[in-house]
Amino acid sequence: MSTTMKTSWLVCLGLLILSLLTKESEAHMAMLYPTPRGGFGTKAFDWRIHTFIGYKGLKFPCGGYPKGPNTNLKAGQVVPVRFWTPELTNTHSLPTKKISEARHGGGMCEFSLSYDGGKTFHVIGSYTKTCPDAYYEWPIRIPDNVPSCNSPGKCLFSWSWTANLVPQFYHNCADVTIKGVKNGKLPTKKMQVYDFKGVKQGKTFPGDGRSHDRGTGPIKSEITLNTRKH
Repeated sequence: MSTTMKTSWLVCLGLLILSLLTKESEAHMAMLYPTPRGGFGTKAFDWRIHTFIGYKGLKFPCGGYPKGPNTNLKAGQVVPVRFWTPELTNTHSLPTKKISEARHGGGMCEFSLSYDGGKTFHVIGSYTKTCPDAYYEWPIRIPDNVPSCNSPGKCLFSWSWTANLVPQFYHNCADVTIKGVKNGKLPTKKMQVYDFKGVKQGKTFPGDGRSHDRGTGPIKSEITLNTRKH
């Protein structure tokens, strides 16, 4: 093989690898609803929203994004959480055609509330193994006994994901207003945080092993747990 042919072959191989890496980086997951800070469809949309904390300056909490659009919620409401990936072109309904999601084998998703702008997060529900996946809704009930929260920039609905196949931590926050109950209380369980500078690293959670393909959706028993009255 001539030097010219070798060079041409190496260039083609390099371009192929770059294309695959770019595709991988463009297909991670982010929260779509409730609309997160920096999320798709907002004026402040940032393509990094679907990447993990620590990637290209993405900070914890909430990616480091400023206050975004508000979503009104209330105690006892079941929130139909949805996810987004750059290959999802129609965000008004769940996808029916095949898309690449880079789900990294699923893992552990926690859903939390913060009443102090992200200093502390209180877990209100979780899905394991099959989460996340843009093909499904992931219902989470706002606890029936949470207090009201009406402070702009302080009230947050949070999604966090520790992946299965790679030690990466994803975190999005939606600004919300919550109509709660008098003398209400927040759950005591705190959100688990891993895999970026300053916290425990190298952590993964059991998943379903499906990296790019559509998963099987929320586990039925977990839907029951996450939508029950409490």
